Amino acid sequence: MTAELELAGQVVELVRRLGGPEAQAEAVVTRADLALTRFANSFIHQNVAESTVGVRLRLHVDGRTAAGSGSVVGPDGLRALVERTLAAARLCPPDPAWPGLAPPGPAPAAPAVDEATAHADPVQRADRVRAFVSAAGGLSTAGYCRTAHRSSAFANSAGHAASGRSVEAAMDGIARLDGADGVARLCADRLSELDGAELGARAAAKARAAADPVELPPGRYEVVFEPAAVADLLQNLSWYGFNGKRYAERQSFAEPGAAQFDRAVTLVDDPLGASGLPFDADGTSRRAVTLVDAGTTRAVVHDRRTAAEAGTASTGHAIAGGATWGPMARNLRLDGAAAGPASAVGRSTGGDTAGAVADPDTAALVAGMRRGLLVSDLWYTRVLDPKSLVVTGLTRNGVWLVEDGTVVGAVRDLRFTESYPRALGPGAVLGLGARPVRQPDRMDGIWWAAPPLRLASWHFTGGASG
Repeated sequence: MTAELELAGQVVELVRRLGGPEAQAEAVVTRADLALTRFANSFIHQNVAESTVGVRLRLHVDGRTAAGSGSVVGPDGLRALVERTLAAARLCPPDPAWPGLAPPGPAPAAPAVDEATAHADPVQRADRVRAFVSAAGGLSTAGYCRTAHRSSAFANSAGHAASGRSVEAAMDGIARLDGADGVARLCADRLSELDGAELGARAAAKARAAADPVELPPGRYEVVFEPAAVADLLQNLSWYGFNGKRYAERQSFAEPGAAQFDRAVTLVDDPLGASGLPFDADGTSRRAVTLVDAGTTRAVVHDRRTAAEAGTASTGHAIAGGATWGPMARNLRLDGAAAGPASAVGRSTGGDTAGAVADPDTAALVAGMRRGLLVSDLWYTRVLDPKSLVVTGLTRNGVWLVEDGTVVGAVRDLRFTESYPRALGPGAVLGLGARPVRQPDRMDGIWWAAPPLRLASWHFTGGASG
């Protein structure tokens, strides 16, 4: 038994003693070892690391539900956590939608974690930063390299218990030249998979190619999105579309069984495709869930609460605070090189005209464009209409005009307003790259994997001047 699992069991037993046998409780104990090496102006300016143990408790007593958390794991700290959570439950409104506790059951076998990443030291992260900076060839650089190791355990008063570990390594950096930025980022299961020199060279090449941008008028343009830009599409589709709570509230575009996307689109949430935890915040086993299969929406994700309301089973997507936010798909992958006409277009060749600013997978998509834009990244995106998922935001870190398959010059950043499902709708996807690339999120354990993507139309509603 792990120390975390033993501690979770102690919390559940303490609830039984202080709250009575009718109190239902679930406890999650997580030890997190997080480390971050940050650099700016091509120098490391911060190296921080923390090792914490946190306890999250949720209980249901007398028809009311309350949650609490703490980081003091001695006897007095655990007792204080249980007492204040019981007190909070007495003040909460009744919770008739309480779905009950996860019953005992086996957890799926999770992938083995890379011990070298779990115990990485500052020198190993600094080596990658050094390689990134050196490969940028004198350009000003900034970014981070991080590693994360979590050991987590779950226990509830129904007798269910589970434990697991996860690791992650990520690097995100920019190179800058005369106010133009180029970006490169990657998330991996092993620190050894992060090649700082490759990432630095890519960021620098993009920064150099972004010099002297021109301003284009607003309008609809064909686009090729690099994986960093596609990651924003996946995040918003997950948060607002495939969320079982939003679906129940009719605030989601999702219509299971309907062909809502182009046939080239297959979306899978695959938490165990990397070294992720094998259970969710409810203790439910996590597994891969196909949300879109060859253009047809197949499912939305559920936790125990939304599943009970929908008369189905949890898909293992509960998160802390899920009663407010709903269940989330946090490891979404857009599969590359789908069969059919779209992938054939995506594999078209036409020279290495985009080689200065794009990897070969992206360059193949660019080669097929008559006139359009190559977009590195999206940011500051905000949802205007959740139901149709109309989003507004800005480009950043490089935009280029493409004519007859050739990158002809840099473009100043543009504002867009677009419905993400519409942009990925039937007939709208002209090409997919072959290789999904994992992009890190702001929090470890969340990632978005996608190949480059060629779309028939994207609505740019404003230029750099307004």
